[in-house]
Amino acid sequence: MAFTKPALRGLQSPLFRRSFAPGSRHRLQYPRSYADSTPPSDSPASSSRPKIPEPQTKPAYQPPDVKPIWAPKFRIVVGVVFVGALIYNMATGDVEQTEAPSVAERDSLRKRESGVSPDSPMRLRMEAFIREQQSIIVKALEELDGKPFRADTWTRPNGGGGTSCVLQDGNVFEKAGVNVSVVYGTLPRPAIEKMRADHKAIDPGHDSLEFFAAGLSMVLHPHNPMAPTVHLNYRYFETESDDGTPQAWWFGGGTDLTPSYLFDEDAIHFHRSIKDACDKHDRDYYPRFKKWCDNYFSVKHRGESRGIGGIFFDDLDADEKDQENLFSFVQDCLKAFLPSYMPLIQKRKDMSFTEREKEWQQIRRGRYVEFNLVHDRGTSFGLNTPGARIESILMSLPLTARWRYMHEPEKGSREERLVNVLKKPVEWV
Repeated sequence: MAFTKPALRGLQSPLFRRSFAPGSRHRLQYPRSYADSTPPSDSPASSSRPKIPEPQTKPAYQPPDVKPIWAPKFRIVVGVVFVGALIYNMATGDVEQTEAPSVAERDSLRKRESGVSPDSPMRLRMEAFIREQQSIIVKALEELDGKPFRADTWTRPNGGGGTSCVLQDGNVFEKAGVNVSVVYGTLPRPAIEKMRADHKAIDPGHDSLEFFAAGLSMVLHPHNPMAPTVHLNYRYFETESDDGTPQAWWFGGGTDLTPSYLFDEDAIHFHRSIKDACDKHDRDYYPRFKKWCDNYFSVKHRGESRGIGGIFFDDLDADEKDQENLFSFVQDCLKAFLPSYMPLIQKRKDMSFTEREKEWQQIRRGRYVEFNLVHDRGTSFGLNTPGARIESILMSLPLTARWRYMHEPEKGSREERLVNVLKKPVEWV
């Protein structure tokens, strides 16, 4: 027995065949609405044929429980009142203000968008310069030592950061560090009052001030006691006005040599190289800053200098010379480092030495540590700066040092000659 699908059975019904037969006058009528779904009472089909279900269309979707829409006029009134209140708040300052970007954020955006150019703020130009010089110096020292530096790049939560390049247990250097630090921070009122003694441009009416500091610091401690330790630091500091422009600024820095065994020709070469860089800008700079260096790097509780000097200066601001001239001076001094030191380390790094001479080097390094931890202002400032990177600050300390009780050098020895020079600084050039 054959079965017919429901749809096909509908097509085979007598009603379907009669309605759509050729020549038939019967046609399906589609109503306009559900209310008109039945033919008129006077229609011939109304009494002679059964009703054919009409195709049904779905009514427009209405979400359940739709609340009535407010009248257009009422909505206009509410809008006018809201806009009027917004304008009033803007005019009277009641609108919540977004916090202005910090100097660090503005500098980061400026560097990302347009880089650093001669028209950039001095803080960005100084940062770019010391980063460039760090790369040049590290490359030269790696070629000399034969071992690579470890480079750690770090950031500060409030802006800034730096790169610490350190070499330990190398072929030439027991420990060497070449660091760049960039700091954005806030000075508390006691620090403001202390700095204002040297910088009258600082506004004393602030409880706190934003500041920027950037510098390159370097200390090289060779293995060989015949090769001298050397230190270098050049830096820039500024405080910011409320609008982000510098309120006060100054440069500082210098370099000095600390031998364990004195070679006069080394001392003369080192000092002459520095003097040449100073003389390009002002012939009074070298004698003035050499004396400043001898006084600053004094281990006062020992009654002797840390080394045989070099130059040191601080707080050079607009009272000294304009910003561009001072920046050029700092650039020439930093670029003079490699010519002043590399010939010395190349001559001394492979010289023979005794165990007694190595012990003397360790004693002299103990004096170096004493100065850095007791007297050095840079170390003190770094250790007291919130969020400071302690490993970078203490990078200047040697890997090894020694303190012997009541040690005195032998009379007439090379060790005694060095101590005599340290107690009474010499004019080398």
